[in-house]
Amino acid sequence: MISTLELREKYLNFFEGKGHAVIPSAPLVPEGDPTALFISAGMHPLVPYLLGEAHPKGKRLVNYQRCFRTTDIDEVGDPWHLTFFEMLGNWSLGDYWKQDSIKYSWEFLVDKKWLGLNPNKLAVSVFAGDDDAPRDLESSEAWRSRGVPKEKIYYLPKDNNWWGPVGPTGPCGPDTEIFYDTGVSFSEHSVPGCGPACSCGRWVEIWNNVFMEYEKHPDGTFTKLHQQNVDTGMGLERTTAVLNGFESNFEIDTIKPLVAEIKVKVPELDERGTRIAADHIRAATMIIMDGVEPSNKDRGYLLRRLLRKVMSQHPQLREAEVLSDVVGEVGSIFKNIYPKAESDQARIKAVVNAELEKFNLTFIRGERHFRALAEKGTITGKESFDLYSSFGFPIDATKELARTSGATVDLEEFEQEFKKHQEVSRAGSDQKFKGGLADQSEATTKLHTATHMLQAALRITLGEHVLQKGSNITPERLRFDFSHPDKLTPDQLQAVEDLVNEKIKEDLPVEKEVVDYAEGVKRGAIGVLEGKPGDQVSIYSIPEFSLEFCGGPHVTHTGALGHFKVIREEAVSAGVRRIKAVVD
Repeated sequence: MISTLELREKYLNFFEGKGHAVIPSAPLVPEGDPTALFISAGMHPLVPYLLGEAHPKGKRLVNYQRCFRTTDIDEVGDPWHLTFFEMLGNWSLGDYWKQDSIKYSWEFLVDKKWLGLNPNKLAVSVFAGDDDAPRDLESSEAWRSRGVPKEKIYYLPKDNNWWGPVGPTGPCGPDTEIFYDTGVSFSEHSVPGCGPACSCGRWVEIWNNVFMEYEKHPDGTFTKLHQQNVDTGMGLERTTAVLNGFESNFEIDTIKPLVAEIKVKVPELDERGTRIAADHIRAATMIIMDGVEPSNKDRGYLLRRLLRKVMSQHPQLREAEVLSDVVGEVGSIFKNIYPKAESDQARIKAVVNAELEKFNLTFIRGERHFRALAEKGTITGKESFDLYSSFGFPIDATKELARTSGATVDLEEFEQEFKKHQEVSRAGSDQKFKGGLADQSEATTKLHTATHMLQAALRITLGEHVLQKGSNITPERLRFDFSHPDKLTPDQLQAVEDLVNEKIKEDLPVEKEVVDYAEGVKRGAIGVLEGKPGDQVSIYSIPEFSLEFCGGPHVTHTGALGHFKVIREEAVSAGVRRIKAVVD
């Protein structure tokens, strides 16, 4: 048996032995919102370095990164999908290339000193090629040189074997994926001799080596990057399950205790519902730990969706004591990896319980409306979607009530209505998050620097309790979320704006320095970057005004910004305010 902690340590030790420097996990909320709501892959925080900026720890890096993937929410409940997961990753920033990357992966997987997997249980896929890029023969040849037979090498299209960019533009490239044959089918539709492209569940992807050799442009074209990078990811949970011969992620040491806790608290809940509750409470705890609170927008909406889906599973999951106990178990599991998961328990539980109170009120209103609809025996898909959109009443709650009342729900029509809603939401989200640090245009760089100056001005004007809670930067404007309990007065907003413009007019230098993380903390640097003594990190300073940990692009002197103007100030959630601003 191997635990997630043991696998984590083996991975870091292996790649340290290959000259890789260990870097810390970034928070789930992206610094500067580089085109996404949450960190969804290990490479996400490293976009500036993949585009050519020098990393303070060198060209070979390794870490574990906490991730949240919104695309997998509706898949949770099956054996393998999770929303929150950890990714083990190693990178080459313009150093080694495909041959060495594949050699390292194979050695770690099959060498008995490390994981000792049976090579006969492994298969790989590589990019088949298309009009944008050729077939990846270099990777297939590298696998052949490792002893992988040609019948275990599958050529698959871009949908399967191409990674990135994180947003609509940015670094991307072909990948080669490594699959483990579980020998078990989780679907009656599986066929003999199926391969990695089959979705029956027999083949589990455990590692992905991405070769970032292209940059995608706004017009959809691809050009070669001047720096070729390797970005690899191994799913910590899936690989732990595979190594132990488990048939699902829900049997590993960081999830099984949650499943057990829920089964004790809610013994009537079925297997799928138990898995959903375990995954979603685990994810919600980590998201709240990183500063997000439930709301009707963006990250807050996704957090609310997670929690309300849990609460919809069973009446006992609408009890504060039950949810608090499971949240407490998450904190206990992760206390040695992410200490805030335990030390912030009081705050995390308070956020969950406040959302529970709101949901219970919603449930009462929604249930009343449901009963009226159910009197006719059938609830249309449009009616169930109206329950969801108008009353905040999840479809899971509608299905639960329908089951107990004997009514039927047109789920097919609901899915059609929901997909229409998703398409509209996705279109809006794509526009809203099209910028960020993956876009290193001159306009975005100016606004990124202006964000640092805004935070400094807010702390001087309002007090040092002001800290960043999130930001989003596009070429058109910046958006900055910060801790503060009250609406800013017109005089306070004017003071903040005037202070930023005063520092712009002084044309102060913006200086980058690479220091030990502990030294940065000692000097008073702030920011969302996590680290520990010994980590080499970047800090950016504006003399006697701003000092922050950061890895993004900046102007070299404040005078390059032009004129700073606040265009809106508003509430985001309890204790968090938002400012939108522009420079011209």
